[in-house]
Amino acid sequence: MDKRKVIDAYRHGFITIQECAQIIGVDKGQMNRLVNDWQLTSEAVIHNNERSMNTL
Repeated sequence: MDKRKVIDAYRHGFITIQECAQIIGVDKGQMNRLVNDWQLTSEAVIHNNERSMNTL
């Protein structure tokens, strides 16, 4: 499963941070770093997609 989708589910309140960490297979400390990683946010994914489309 895509980590971004799992983190997005946590951010939208569908799962807890513990469930998120368990699904991804990391401990809580690593989970906190992943949640705060800007590259895994939906906005960053959208921005990257827009940037790659502009280079075409």
